[in-house]
Amino acid sequence: MQKGETRRRPRCRLHAPALRVRLVVVFSLINRSTPGELAVEPRTDADLPHILVVDDDDRLRELLRKYLSENDFLVSTASDAADARAKLAGLAFDLIVLDIMMPGEDGLSLTSDLRRDNTVPILMLTAMGEPEDRIAGLEKGADDYLTKPFDPRELLLRIQNILRRVPTPPTPALPAEIRMGAFVYEPEGERLSRDGAPVRLTSIEAALLTALAHRPGMTLTREELIELTGASGGGRAIDVQVTRLRRKIEPDPRVPVYLQTVRGKGYVLRPD
Repeated sequence: MQKGETRRRPRCRLHAPALRVRLVVVFSLINRSTPGELAVEPRTDADLPHILVVDDDDRLRELLRKYLSENDFLVSTASDAADARAKLAGLAFDLIVLDIMMPGEDGLSLTSDLRRDNTVPILMLTAMGEPEDRIAGLEKGADDYLTKPFDPRELLLRIQNILRRVPTPPTPALPAEIRMGAFVYEPEGERLSRDGAPVRLTSIEAALLTALAHRPGMTLTREELIELTGASGGGRAIDVQVTRLRRKIEPDPRVPVYLQTVRGKGYVLRPD
């Protein structure tokens, strides 16, 4: 190298296999606070847009769940098409982020099947960059697509743009009251009574019972209950609150009749 010359660094193109590395770096940069920034309290509103992320890559799925949750979305995840179908059968979603290449049933097949009776917007993730591949997704009924690797900020913008174009459906009304034997719960006022006498609930207990009362008979995972209630402490915190709530509404908390555990999945409220 001659004197005065600057060493040039070789250029390196980033291909699809490096997606996870790039995402980790970008997420780290996004989440790094800057001196002087004000801390913003996380929202715990149960009416946040509900996103279903479907991807067989565990690490990517968790990164997207964390990033979207930090940007005011309620996020559920599924590892494959069968898991996604189970979630869709029990919960309402505002948008699906769906990977095309998955083992078993792929994203194209799932999209085509969903479009028979479901209008939920779908944003497809694909590592295939050819126009024919992207067009195939749109022809199956996807609303948009994003090619891997991608910047998570672009994913966020695309989600926001799709949701702006979609009319907001009316929020299902909460039942006026939920009956559980001698107990009556009024979700609107978060009031629990037994034979007419008030039963005191903590704010987290009330939020938990309201979330379950909004979806009677539907299994909610611990992650979904954390998002709906704003509980801190992870899944264990939900288990503790469920135990406390059972002591107040169950004839025998050791053999729950109303607030039941669905092994390996979560909890379900089965009122009278």
